[in-house]
Amino acid sequence: MAAATFEGAAAPAPVLLVCEHASCDFPEEFGDLGLSDEVRQSHVAWDPGALALSRQLAAALQAPLVFGQVSRLLYDCNRPPEAQDAIPAKSEIYEIPGNMGLSDEAKAERVSRIYDPFCAAMDKALEDVQPAMMVTVHSFTPVYFGAKRDVEIGILHDEDTRLADALLEELAGAPHKVERNQPYGPQDGVTHSLKRHAMSRGIANVMLEIRNDLLNRPELVVRMGGLLSGALGRVMSRPDVRDWGRN
Repeated sequence: MAAATFEGAAAPAPVLLVCEHASCDFPEEFGDLGLSDEVRQSHVAWDPGALALSRQLAAALQAPLVFGQVSRLLYDCNRPPEAQDAIPAKSEIYEIPGNMGLSDEAKAERVSRIYDPFCAAMDKALEDVQPAMMVTVHSFTPVYFGAKRDVEIGILHDEDTRLADALLEELAGAPHKVERNQPYGPQDGVTHSLKRHAMSRGIANVMLEIRNDLLNRPELVVRMGGLLSGALGRVMSRPDVRDWGRN
């Protein structure tokens, strides 16, 4: 079982793209966690459209990409091992029977089989690419706990706001509702990858959250990819960007 894939190692752009929740795959060794096919293919198991968008961005920017290959219900690679929601017993309205009452040994097995290899792939990519920027790509459901979400594009950051600030400037005239740290923010624990892999190295970073109804058809992915790659490309053309990775 491969927990992560690193594509485009020789791509020239000074940015690394990351898609932690790219897959709803449940390897046979872990079973189905007691879930129906419908739940295992729903937004609680992965980020629909996020990998397609990531690949669109990678092609447009000529950028390398790291993406996860197993469902986040087995292990959420955007969470540290000590986080309760790294292996969630409940996700939104869905109970996850196969994650309930896990022993410490069973949790450690998930960490060693999924999280550790994902982090190793990230370490290799960051060493090989030496990027000035890291961008993680996610999607979110339009309705959460029964509440409609109006935000369409979220630009998320932790303490390092350099890339988020620049992207918000570039997207100011976009035909979408773009908001800072929505529909999630650092207080929700969603910036783990940014902190562990980018902030620890001084690399400018941002997390993109796209409402998944804007990614549910190929032409919509192309359209969103064009908007975001254009904004990222303009940021990358700024003369000071290549120095960001050394701050």
